Amino acid sequence: MEISTLATYHCLAFAWYFFVAYSITHLRTEERPSEVFLYGGQWKYLTVLNLVLQAVFYGVSFLADVLRLIKKLRCAKCIISSRDLLFSVLAFPVSTFVSISFWTLYTYNRELVYPKSLDGIIPLWLNHAMHTAVLPFAVLEILATPHRYPARKKGLILLGFVAFLYITWVLWIYSVTGEWVYPLFALFSPAWLAAFFAGSLAVVVSFYNFGEFLNRMIWGQSKFCF
Repeated sequence: MEISTLATYHCLAFAWYFFVAYSITHLRTEERPSEVFLYGGQWKYLTVLNLVLQAVFYGVSFLADVLRLIKKLRCAKCIISSRDLLFSVLAFPVSTFVSISFWTLYTYNRELVYPKSLDGIIPLWLNHAMHTAVLPFAVLEILATPHRYPARKKGLILLGFVAFLYITWVLWIYSVTGEWVYPLFALFSPAWLAAFFAGSLAVVVSFYNFGEFLNRMIWGQSKFCF
């Protein structure tokens, strides 16, 4: 894809995610069901954190494209390294996990992840923007441009560290409010909850590996240029 076309795409993707993140974080306070938006607000939900992550990623990608267009290759190389790290370790595996895990649990029992009380608060288009569109965006990014993945050990350590931070945040919220971020967690004993977190991490790691596989199959090992 031409750099100018790529820059346009990344700019539009950034604007889209910024708009979606703004929309979900600026719901009117009086419209928020108290059982959903307690301590931590929207920032306790992985879906919302993922929207911010995607906006940051596409913003960095757009900046890298602009620097390439104006021939600032030394600066572009540094930004592209940050872009690739963001995409490989977080943007692709997290967005894939959010979409697939949400719709799997929603199909099984929506009350476990997305109570009906939200239907009157969050429009249908916004639900799909948060939980559906993130997956094709992630796949399209792999098709649009190659990304250099870090060493496997480094990538997985970074991914595991971020997962640990989010699990810690979830447990902290429970310790403060006595309420779980997702009603699903209330069904588990401590041992089963730990197993669920471990299983979820294993799924995220599999998505990381799948993203690396797709990137390698489409672009090979050597097609990285500035």
